[in-house]
Amino acid sequence: MSEPYDLRKVLEELKELPGQYHETDIEIDPQAELSGVYRYIGAGGTVKRPTQEGPAMTFNTIKGFPGTRVSIGTMASRKRVGEILHHDYRTLGKLLQQSVEHPVKPVEVTQAEAPVQEVIHLASEADFDIRKLLPAPTNTEEDAGPYITMGVVLGSDPEKTMSDVTIHRMVLEDKDTIGMYIMPGGRHIGHFHKQFEALNKPMPITINIGLDPAIAIGTTFEPPTTPLGYNELWVAGALRQEPVQLVPGVAVDELAIARAEFVIEAEILPHETMQEDINTHTGKAMPEFPGYTGDANPAVNVVKVKAVTHRFDRPIMQTTIGPSEEHVSMAGIPTEASILGLVDKAIPGKVLNVYNPPAGGGKLMTIMQIHKETEADEGIQRQAAILALSAFKELKTVILVDEDVDIFDMNDVMWTLNTRFQGDKDVIVLPGMRNHPLDPSELPAYNPGVIRYRGMSAKTILDGTVPFDMKEHFVRAQFKEVSDWQKYLD
Repeated sequence: MSEPYDLRKVLEELKELPGQYHETDIEIDPQAELSGVYRYIGAGGTVKRPTQEGPAMTFNTIKGFPGTRVSIGTMASRKRVGEILHHDYRTLGKLLQQSVEHPVKPVEVTQAEAPVQEVIHLASEADFDIRKLLPAPTNTEEDAGPYITMGVVLGSDPEKTMSDVTIHRMVLEDKDTIGMYIMPGGRHIGHFHKQFEALNKPMPITINIGLDPAIAIGTTFEPPTTPLGYNELWVAGALRQEPVQLVPGVAVDELAIARAEFVIEAEILPHETMQEDINTHTGKAMPEFPGYTGDANPAVNVVKVKAVTHRFDRPIMQTTIGPSEEHVSMAGIPTEASILGLVDKAIPGKVLNVYNPPAGGGKLMTIMQIHKETEADEGIQRQAAILALSAFKELKTVILVDEDVDIFDMNDVMWTLNTRFQGDKDVIVLPGMRNHPLDPSELPAYNPGVIRYRGMSAKTILDGTVPFDMKEHFVRAQFKEVSDWQKYLD
């Protein structure tokens, strides 16, 4: 029987794929330098140019943190994600949709079977300092501090009837204190925390770092696709057809992911917040997925660390650059799956595929490939767009294209908007709706009288589909099909 999936097994697989993985023994500083280097090598996404799609990287020599490593960019390529999940990258949304519908629940193992508990550091120890144990990088020199950007938070309701996992931005504030930003609304961890606050009790959690990408991608599903009571670790199990292994914490009453690299065991304190940039006073948090550095939050949740556990053999800190292609893979592919599941229930067979491209950071934009079979289908494309916009509040722009358009090629998409689109008839604007508060254009000062509060936005549909009765006027140039064309490259 082969070893269960974890980050190490995935990295070994990537080593076998040309151009998909690189590691270096050159010492690097986790404070701004590591992200600064990877920005050029493989970040992609909406990172400031120059950047590119490149290999995943492991840095083996981290300044100030001997015996640890940092991994970045494992998912910073959709094609690489396809290789990791052993699936065609063009239909990953459909794969995830099927995984939601056929969950595989986790199993519990013992401490002896949990590599992540090979080394244990208790916060009660005199020399404990999480800032010296965890090589958490900063993305830029003005960040509020070292950030955990790829930490999967696992928590439960007070009665232990439900559990959930989410990813939050978390900054190391003190030797045993983390500031965690829980975005209002929609996150089940936040719902559980409110229940604990009502009891005036701290909420036990584990923060799991260094994970198989199937867990990271599955974790980012949100309602309505995964309602309260649905733990997204079930999706990860389905993606691998192998249950995620969990182990009881050593210092808190919560489960941890047994094959993680690091686990932070902690408690979210009730009714207590702190200034996110209390140590730097830069007014900045860290770079976020839209491509801008987020403002420091004046009141993030206070998380008190109780223990840190990790693997014995050079544990790997997993990190990401906020606006990189990696965020697109983690946030965008599950959103594609959610949109496909929703529209297929309402208008089956009319939306062939969906892509959330890097231009929208995986959250703000979707491209929908539409199939019109009869004249009765005319207009169905706009209904599909409205369904997506109404269900997924962070979605801002929907582009509709015909089935002959490659939705993964932005040149083809933009060609559609230049030859099958008229601005005065094919733009639909829905003003005054909710969207993502990290979009800097969503401020009252940007559109006075329409945007009343931060996080409101106009939503836009760009209908680049050909009217059904005019299809014959929009037939693409027909080239001869040559099945053996590749022989001319030999």
